Amino acid sequence: MEKLYSIQEVSQLLGIPKDTLRYYDRIGIVSPSREDNRYRRYSKNDLIDLMNIQIMQYADFTLDEINGTFGFHRMENVDPAYCREVASFLDAKNAETRKKIAHLEKVSQLLDVAAETLRDFNHESDQRLAEIVRELYRSIRKKEPGISEEGCHGHQG
Repeated sequence: MEKLYSIQEVSQLLGIPKDTLRYYDRIGIVSPSREDNRYRRYSKNDLIDLMNIQIMQYADFTLDEINGTFGFHRMENVDPAYCREVASFLDAKNAETRKKIAHLEKVSQLLDVAAETLRDFNHESDQRLAEIVRELYRSIRKKEPGISEEGCHGHQG
């Protein structure tokens, strides 16, 4: 007979608060079995699903995305069309993640140059900072065409 785990044991094993486990059950993302006394009992597969949920949340998936798109089908029940649909979703999520990374790299560069400029303030470092700010501004403006460029090129350091 397969070992079943109490909500307390799962919480301790995986570091997931009991309230979160109850919420996952309530929204149907993980549905542990119930004993006659209505206590939740988690199987090994439930624990694996919970670990996958933690990993996907770390990868910036929402609970709606996890619950709606993945639905945690067991391998014996997987439809090839479903696999293609999930693969397309993952490709889109990866493209979104890469855009965020590119944005954060620009922000990091801006912060580095701003800190460097302030440490050794001079005309050259101020001009370098101004150019990075203009580049970042142009990047933002492409995404939000309603932003006015007025004054952007007027910075002289």
